[in-house]
Amino acid sequence: MPFYEKGDVRIHYEEAGSGFPLLVIPGGGLNSTVAGLATHPFDPFREFKDEYRVISADLRNANGGESSGPLDIERTWDAYTDDHLGLMDHLGIKKFLVLGFCIGGPFIWNLLKRAPDRVVAGVLTQPSGFRPEMPELFYQNNIKGWGPQLCERRSDLSMAQVSDFLNSMYTAKADFVFTVSRDFVRSCKTPVLILPDDVPAHPYKVAMEAALLAPNSQVSLYPWKDTPDKIPVAVRHINMFLRANTPK
Repeated sequence: MPFYEKGDVRIHYEEAGSGFPLLVIPGGGLNSTVAGLATHPFDPFREFKDEYRVISADLRNANGGESSGPLDIERTWDAYTDDHLGLMDHLGIKKFLVLGFCIGGPFIWNLLKRAPDRVVAGVLTQPSGFRPEMPELFYQNNIKGWGPQLCERRSDLSMAQVSDFLNSMYTAKADFVFTVSRDFVRSCKTPVLILPDDVPAHPYKVAMEAALLAPNSQVSLYPWKDTPDKIPVAVRHINMFLRANTPK
């Protein structure tokens, strides 16, 4: 298993195929792993490796993954984005496409804010977002489903630190897509394709608001994964979008 290392950070990644680079950010919240892609609506490695150099990594400190690093309470989202950009640097990649599931949505917006000259286009698949009617959803999900197991294997971390981290990541940024403002999305010229979902962690309203604000956005059919016959249609749309935005 290949690793990218920088200081105290160690990121496990996998890649397949050749062609223009496509970074894939798995879903699963803070337990986002490459292995978790097997449970997603479609497998990006299988679908895109014939045309692209598909790259994906375990999120730092994800349970079930092989990546590790500090809990950066002051730079929660940005620390993860450091890992994504650092991995691309490690692989010698300047410009790339990105496709993200779930938590990958906020990560893509942060990549577009941090590295607008590097991200050619983004596909936000069932993106996460803030629901005012469920303001503690992400805190509660992770304080139960991520923090305890992390602390069991990391004696240097405590649940108090996990709580502070989650409050910094979600509670203090409890609006829209967590990582960027509506004004940023309105000004972002990078092409994006959004495949909305509508479950508690993936609000349809937020996905569509972002799509309506972004000046170069597209939206897939909706719903796109409620029956097996619709998923290939959505994947074809993704393929056409990626091809249209891949530099020649």
